[in-house]
Amino acid sequence: MDMNFSIGKGADIVVNYILDHFTPALDMIAAIIGFITNGIQDGLLAIPAIAGITILSLLSLWRVGWKFALFTALALALVNHMGLWSGTMESLSLVLAATIIAIIIGIPLGIGMARNETLASLIRPALDLMQTMPAFVYLIPAAMFFGLGAVPGTIATVIFAMPPVVRLTNLGIRQVHEEFVEAGLAFGCTAKQLLFKVQLPNAMPSIMAGINQTIMLSLSMVVIASMIGAGGLGNTVLTGIQRLDVGTGFEGGLAVVILAVVLDRITQSFGKSRPGLLRCLRSLIKRPQTDAAQGASPLHKREV
Repeated sequence: MDMNFSIGKGADIVVNYILDHFTPALDMIAAIIGFITNGIQDGLLAIPAIAGITILSLLSLWRVGWKFALFTALALALVNHMGLWSGTMESLSLVLAATIIAIIIGIPLGIGMARNETLASLIRPALDLMQTMPAFVYLIPAAMFFGLGAVPGTIATVIFAMPPVVRLTNLGIRQVHEEFVEAGLAFGCTAKQLLFKVQLPNAMPSIMAGINQTIMLSLSMVVIASMIGAGGLGNTVLTGIQRLDVGTGFEGGLAVVILAVVLDRITQSFGKSRPGLLRCLRSLIKRPQTDAAQGASPLHKREV
């Protein structure tokens, strides 16, 4: 008796069943994700390069500091000089759309995992599968269900990049000190008040770390998603690979690295208590006061 069973054939049966019976639902999902992705992309492409560089540099100054703001301005000016500003904005729109969708889905899942151990035991294997499955595999069902373009690229990116925000939201809420939870309960907090006023604020550094990792994974998927027409900097890198053009591939890869560094440092700063600009202003204010105190102390000692 032949006991062989082909997992691949089973997957084909499932995919064909979904295509035959759930096409209207897939079209609705594609329309919603397309609206988000195209809206962000149109908005970013409408901003002139000089204005975009200025905005990101000011954001870097506010959140990180003047040194990183200078790096941001010079690095993005280099990207614009290489003629890759439009591709960078297309990649940024895909990353932002995928991150927004991942946050909308992932944070509630993380909260549910922290509150329900049964739900956590069911979701963990799915997260393990999402993180360990080769990224290229996600392109196949995304292209079959949603065709080619930015929409399947965004969906494949969401699946690939969502696990960190789910895991770290769950971990952050679980690691909130029991004393804080007990104090909230002692003051009569309801379950909703305990979540939004005690647990989430204390878990915010961990949640922001998850969002940061989701953004980084989304950027790593940019080049791969270009294989199904997602566009952006991935097209530049893919063109360099197909033509064996080292210069073109290097320029596209350098632009991806610059975008990754800028997004990484800015998003990391949101998990800290002090923004970069405020820290700089405090240091400038305190320094004259310290110098004045040091200059006045000898005179004060003499008078005494």
